[in-house]
Amino acid sequence: MERVFKIKKANVRFETRQLVLLALLTAIVIVLQFLGSFIRFGTFSVSLVLLPVVVGAALIGPFAGCWLGLAFGFVVLWTGDAGPFLAINPFGAVLVVLLKGALAGLAAGAVYRLLAGKNRTAAVVVAAIVAPLVNTGVFVAGSYIFFLPAITGWASGKGIASATAYIFLLLIGGNFFFEMGINLVLSPVIVRLVQYGRDRRAVRS
Repeated sequence: MERVFKIKKANVRFETRQLVLLALLTAIVIVLQFLGSFIRFGTFSVSLVLLPVVVGAALIGPFAGCWLGLAFGFVVLWTGDAGPFLAINPFGAVLVVLLKGALAGLAAGAVYRLLAGKNRTAAVVVAAIVAPLVNTGVFVAGSYIFFLPAITGWASGKGIASATAYIFLLLIGGNFFFEMGINLVLSPVIVRLVQYGRDRRAVRS
């Protein structure tokens, strides 16, 4: 009976630490997205928040990554960064913005969990690559599904031959490469943060 009580107590402590860490990472996501709104490569601001999303997904799990991605999406909507799309199709804009962040975090966590048993460093690097890929991929898919007529008109107004060229040249622009580059450059930092979190968890358990 005493052993069962100790196990339950340890589980409660573990869950409390997870919630505290998730709250801290959520706050970091909010702050970084506000800061990132001032950095632009093309039409939209860059997403600095994918780093804490990857850290949370690796340390806590895929659903934590999903939550952090959702927090990222809510801040994007709050700051008005999705304003042009909200004016055209509010439902499509909200769905795409929230879905791309949530799926980016979920995918990063799933990839990390899949690879961490074999090589933790490789797992972090791949997760850091997957997050911006999914984030941008969902945005591109949503652009075609919900906003293609409007984007075609924007492209024509700019003298660009196709909506596809407009999406990749102006809507995505250098943002994707900046986000991917930041994640790759700071992957060693993510690895150390994840390792530090794992070590502290092992000491306390």
